[in-house]
Amino acid sequence: VQLQAFGGGLVQAGGSLRLACRVSGTISAIDVLAWYRRAPGKQQELVAQITTSGSARGRTYYPDSVKGRFVISRNNAGNMVYLQMASLKSEDTAVYYCAAKFRGDAEYKYWGQGTQVTVSS
Repeated sequence: VQLQAFGGGLVQAGGSLRLACRVSGTISAIDVLAWYRRAPGKQQELVAQITTSGSARGRTYYPDSVKGRFVISRNNAGNMVYLQMASLKSEDTAVYYCAAKFRGDAEYKYWGQGTQVTVSS
């Protein structure tokens, strides 16, 4: 599986931005897609995930830091995953990565290259 994230940029606080991630390869084996971020000097943080197979298909998860502001979605073909971000804050500044894992994987094994999001206050 290959992932390519894009759509980052510079946005003012309070603004919105949509990230996209192109997914290719054995898409049918993917169980969960996610967006992570890493801010300077901070640990990597999961910001959204969506289950893409099985009885839990469509289930999403967001940490409190982004809940109500970020929305993860996927297109019907399964080859694109999006992160719609609204009400952006300076603390959302980070490099954002998309990731995927197969059914049975304990950890995310497939990662995109990251896209920079900078929120100016």
